[in-house]
Amino acid sequence: MIDVSSFRGIPVALLGLGKSGLPSAQALAASGATVMAWDDSPARRTEAKDAGVPLVDLTKAGLSGVKTLVLSPGIPSTFPAPHPVVVRAREAGLEIVCDVDLLFRTQRQAVYVGITGTNGKSTTTALIGHVMRNSGRRVEVGGNIGTAALSLAPLAADGTYVIEMSSYQLELTPSAAWDVAVLLNISPDHLDRHGGMDGYVAAKRTIFARRKAAVVGVDDEISAKIHAGLSGNVVAISGSRKLARGVYADSGTLYDARDGKPAAIVDLAACKTLPGAHNHQNAAAAAATALRLGISRAQIAEALVSYPGLAHRQERIAEIDGVLYVNDSKATNADAAARALGCYTDIQWIAGGQAKEGGIAALAPYFPRIAHAWLIGEAANDFAQTLARVPHTIAGDLASAVRGAAKAAKPGSVVLLSPACASWDQFRSFEHRGETFRGLVAEISGTEGLAA
Repeated sequence: MIDVSSFRGIPVALLGLGKSGLPSAQALAASGATVMAWDDSPARRTEAKDAGVPLVDLTKAGLSGVKTLVLSPGIPSTFPAPHPVVVRAREAGLEIVCDVDLLFRTQRQAVYVGITGTNGKSTTTALIGHVMRNSGRRVEVGGNIGTAALSLAPLAADGTYVIEMSSYQLELTPSAAWDVAVLLNISPDHLDRHGGMDGYVAAKRTIFARRKAAVVGVDDEISAKIHAGLSGNVVAISGSRKLARGVYADSGTLYDARDGKPAAIVDLAACKTLPGAHNHQNAAAAAATALRLGISRAQIAEALVSYPGLAHRQERIAEIDGVLYVNDSKATNADAAARALGCYTDIQWIAGGQAKEGGIAALAPYFPRIAHAWLIGEAANDFAQTLARVPHTIAGDLASAVRGAAKAAKPGSVVLLSPACASWDQFRSFEHRGETFRGLVAEISGTEGLAA
């Protein structure tokens, strides 16, 4: 836990007691701050009270003397409408930040790497952490990937924080000064929370506001334009084409061409957990970041080959009777699902849930790869219309979809859960959806469980 002693004896308001909010409240309280914490959920308030966190109803309480509101990033601060407590805080002149901002204020000597983008953030964050650990560096990995910022261990000048940053977090981190800021890609997502695409892009761009070095993907038009507008120490990355200067994948090999002279880093065929151009871009981002931090090409190659992968991101669950089962539950939009569909053929595709804007029309180039689609959740009927010429079944729920796909599959087929949708219509989270898929595959295999 991080010591936030700069707030000792100071009243601090905190709204949201979820996976980042509760650790923040505990860290502030342990550091001697006067915590005024609140959550709209009675269950979370009870959990916080049981953990010894002082509760104050911020919708009513006076804010005299309070200068800071620590806001959980999942709570709207602007669009579609700011939370009433946020409105009160602004009217009272409070600064509004998230837990990552407090980390920057307290662990000033450490090195900071920030990773953002619409897709690939978690894989790249974990991959950078793996490369650094493999090279003997002291590193803490957290943020949007799962571990709350104030739950990380304190680090001195010889340590590095590798932090996944969502667009929500970036808007609440005014103190951030990244040693390396990474932008992977941008495609439409979370538009309701940013008032449209312009607001979403603007939120992503803030990662470069105070940075020493930048690593920027150039495989999509928006990110390429951002790259062109940056100056200073900037490295371009690509997962699919040669670059005059930068770090890129071409013909199955990862190259370092920062000086314009391509030098091979690793044969990507040896990196079994990083299939497809999107993962090759993730590998390029990790390599460019590690090179900036003084890690050798040989160390990077060794780490990329040994990377174990992340759960729910094209995770190979099992191979049963020649059929591969892949859990890509983290693919919550069409762009993410496209990355998985592009890696396989003869696909028994499980898709659906709570649809994102645009549906799956953009996936039409991948439809010939789909042997049969099994559709679940709220989006099933709309997806069925889009898939009119692709064999499909409205399965309704995940269990029916998995069993139908397993029965239809033949040796060489891939049963792919890559929903292109949020999970909240039928599951608590994309993790819950992925674990449910894992359990259903375990039933088919006849085992008690399959390793995560």
